[in-house]
Amino acid sequence: MSAKAISEQTGKELLYKNICTSAAVQNRFHYASVTAETDWARLTQDHSWLLTERLVVKPDQLIKRRGKLGLVGINMDLQGVREWLKDHLMKETTVGKAKGVLRNFLIEPFVPHTQEEEFYVCIYATREGDHVLFHHEGGVEVGDVDAKAQKLMVPVDGKLTEDLVKEQLLTQVPDDKKDVLASFIVGLFNFSLCIIDCTADYICKAKWGDLEFPPPFGREAYPEEAYIADLDAKSGASLKLTLLNPRGRIWTMVAGGGASVVYSDTICDLGGVDELANYGEYSGAPSEQQTYDYAKTILSLMTREKHSLGKVLIIGGSIANFTNVAATFKGIVRAIKDYQGPLKEHEVTIFVRRGGPNYQEGLRVMGEVGKTTGIPIHVFGTETHMTAIVGMALGHRPIPNQPPMDAHTANFLLNASNSAATPATTRTASFSEPKSPTDTCPAKKSKAGLPTAKATTLFRKNTKTIVWGMQTRAVQGMLDFDYVCSREEPSVAAMVYPFTGDHKQKFYWGHKEILLPVYKNMADAMKKHPEVDVLISFASLRSAFDSTMEAMQYPQIHTIAIIAEGIPEALTRKVIKMADEKGVTIIGPATVGGIKPGCFKIGNTGGMLDNILASKLYRPGSVAYVSRSGGMSNELNNIISRTTDGVYEGVAIGGDRYPGSTFMHHVLRYQDTPGIKMIVVLGEIGGTEEYKICQGIKEGRITKPVVCWCIGTCATMFASEVQFGHAGACANQASETAVAKNQALRDAGAYVPKSFDELGDVIKTVYDELVANGTIVPAQEVPPPTVPMDYSWARELGLIRKPASFMTSICDERGQELIYAGMSITEVFREEIGIGGVLGLLWFQRRLPRYACQFIEMCLMVTADHGPAVSGAHNTIVCARAGKDLISSLTSGLLTIGDRFGGALDAAAKQFSKAFDSGMIPMEFVNKMKKDGKLIMGIGHRVKSINNPDMRVQILKDFVKQNFPSTQLLDYALDVEKITTSKYCFSHECHYLDQKRLKQGLYRHPWDDISYVLPEHMSM
Repeated sequence: MSAKAISEQTGKELLYKNICTSAAVQNRFHYASVTAETDWARLTQDHSWLLTERLVVKPDQLIKRRGKLGLVGINMDLQGVREWLKDHLMKETTVGKAKGVLRNFLIEPFVPHTQEEEFYVCIYATREGDHVLFHHEGGVEVGDVDAKAQKLMVPVDGKLTEDLVKEQLLTQVPDDKKDVLASFIVGLFNFSLCIIDCTADYICKAKWGDLEFPPPFGREAYPEEAYIADLDAKSGASLKLTLLNPRGRIWTMVAGGGASVVYSDTICDLGGVDELANYGEYSGAPSEQQTYDYAKTILSLMTREKHSLGKVLIIGGSIANFTNVAATFKGIVRAIKDYQGPLKEHEVTIFVRRGGPNYQEGLRVMGEVGKTTGIPIHVFGTETHMTAIVGMALGHRPIPNQPPMDAHTANFLLNASNSAATPATTRTASFSEPKSPTDTCPAKKSKAGLPTAKATTLFRKNTKTIVWGMQTRAVQGMLDFDYVCSREEPSVAAMVYPFTGDHKQKFYWGHKEILLPVYKNMADAMKKHPEVDVLISFASLRSAFDSTMEAMQYPQIHTIAIIAEGIPEALTRKVIKMADEKGVTIIGPATVGGIKPGCFKIGNTGGMLDNILASKLYRPGSVAYVSRSGGMSNELNNIISRTTDGVYEGVAIGGDRYPGSTFMHHVLRYQDTPGIKMIVVLGEIGGTEEYKICQGIKEGRITKPVVCWCIGTCATMFASEVQFGHAGACANQASETAVAKNQALRDAGAYVPKSFDELGDVIKTVYDELVANGTIVPAQEVPPPTVPMDYSWARELGLIRKPASFMTSICDERGQELIYAGMSITEVFREEIGIGGVLGLLWFQRRLPRYACQFIEMCLMVTADHGPAVSGAHNTIVCARAGKDLISSLTSGLLTIGDRFGGALDAAAKQFSKAFDSGMIPMEFVNKMKKDGKLIMGIGHRVKSINNPDMRVQILKDFVKQNFPSTQLLDYALDVEKITTSKYCFSHECHYLDQKRLKQGLYRHPWDDISYVLPEHMSM
């Protein structure tokens, strides 16, 4: 989500703080905020002007046309304001369909003026530039300003001057007011270029500060929404939650920004709008823990109040491109297990439909948790239409007892024969496309001074690309697609990754291993690979702009796919402007990319090989589509493959407000491509691009059948405004609603279904007509080459097993948090078991009693250091003074540990334990050691003795005697009368750090401390 609404107070604070104008504008914002908790005495003390000036009061809760609604109090004194607030503060009010409580009010000084002194100005942004609307008559009764205002459009990167404002906007303004108005409008325009685009926070944080984004009027702000927003901010994935009706019985947990809108549409179409509890989505490959946190929030909310009819939870989604469905479902399963009691108590029924990588395993674990918990869970895969589960959940269609399941992933990939050879080349021409010697349609040369025309054909059988970013999984997926399409060479020529030096990266080409070059900078990659004409950018949102602008400096590039989501709109518009000038087609931002079956695919588009094969994307069909959503584009692959001869080309232009290329751009390409016989468009709420398709059909520019559906029809049924998952999915006027656009498309002659549920049926009907009249002639299927499955993915699917090289039973770092002998690191800190407790887990694989943990910690304390004179400390000091690093110095000291230093206690423990276990009495043990000529380790010290005991030893002995239930071995050792402890490595660390602190120079041992024993003939 990019543009967000802010309160009037926040907006004016930013305006007064940042506006730069030569006009006499007082850059100080006088205001006072009032709520039900306001202390009026304190308020007047902080804002003394309230007692002396005439005032204006109004609610500040994102309410439009407050004046016409009687929600503005004008020209009042403070007492009048307080009286007015008695009738409005904390009172329920209806604004349009929204009903809410007036909680927040703004008081400002009243500025006396005549009607002639009031003007109207509006600035808004579009793809092409920024529009300034001005009318010389302002006020509440300004009327239809779109029809009567003066308009001026400033192109992207253009400059607005005072002279231009006077010339084109202020034609009906008195001369004496033109200067001040022109100065103000230019200052306002320059400030408006910093419109609150929350994706630009990393750029504008210093100027904006911490902004609050209030919910629209009629909807409360819930802590759970803030919690999910915080998770979203800390994650590379997308997590969204909006509560519509917390008492509702229909709850959703949908994967994907586009899919989440489709499910909401279908629920509302089937009469569930009043019972729809929430809107939300999770996408972008969230981890198991993130999905668990999201799911438990939903389950917590839906199990707080009972419903007489019970409740339903719809866990839906389109076919994922790269998200591991099993991994995300494991998080949901954990949450279901945690809430199984409340879920059964509230009579919750769960309906699941999903596809994508490893979805079979995900559906299996979801079905299993239903059986083990007793919660009714109905599970469906890609064989079931995406929104069919909504009809089942709401009782509009029967629930199949045993839904048909597609074959397991592995079945798509295994070679049916025993031969390792690659099968014959698969079909590479469309069913209905006549074979031609070339499929090339390069960008047309334009006349001098005009922008370069963009190419009709973006991808061909020999297209080569550079991938920006170390996206090895996506690249391998592209190579597997190339192989299964029978391409002669890989489509990826090289990768660019600025964070390493030039090197080679290993990939698979079918059964063989190949090396692809990785370059540190783009210039080298372009120079060494002149055949490349496509760039796929996996750059982050912070670096995508710079890398894209750099790529467009190379004439060889005619297509760029920008995958990143969250690029500021101002930067995206600059990219579009340059792309139009250079004749470069931009796909994205915020996209998965696109696919041309049999030729080329962008990154993760189309998902893994099982979906590529199931949707027949290894060869072209006759149908081309364009969508905003990446997940929904994969769903279209599925729908089109089941209802027609397959996809010829498909592009997801991205969910941002300003996609790099538009619906119309691709529809016209499809119109001009002979192999494409029909076009499918999946539009959505927000923007007006679909109207250009209407115009193209009416004017005869588009003659091929167009099947079109705009998602987001539910928005007009909601009482308050909802920002859907895509940044551009928000209607700013009636013409931008999905309902209006669907009707316009229907009127223009496009094939428009009644709902998304019927989209597949309409596509099939149109296709069957084209087959019947001979426009499409289906061709015979040819099996694709087989591609071996990667070992890691085969293991993920449970198809193979391999004995482990190592075994461990004390530690596990594979999950969301570290585990010590079965105890999570969170629990370790919560239980405060300390270092002794941790060592107990790692050494003994169990929780030790408190006295044992304390004993271990005491041992560490008393052996932390043993002075600088011993050999280990001495060596550490010498190394430190020689300028060696900590690890080297520490290692030098550790290497001196042995029986004579540092290892005495360890050897003593072994000797005493062995003697005790053998049943020898202490005297026998001492006599035997004497007879064998062996020292009893741990006995003897240069300073300490029985008469001058080591207090460290005494402390330990006393503690053991007082706390341990049994001290047999200690008693035995005491009978031998001596015991000592070992030295630990952190004593050496201390000496290293001490020498560095003291800044000691290189150590050189003095000659007089060395006895030189040389051969006699060399003696002095």
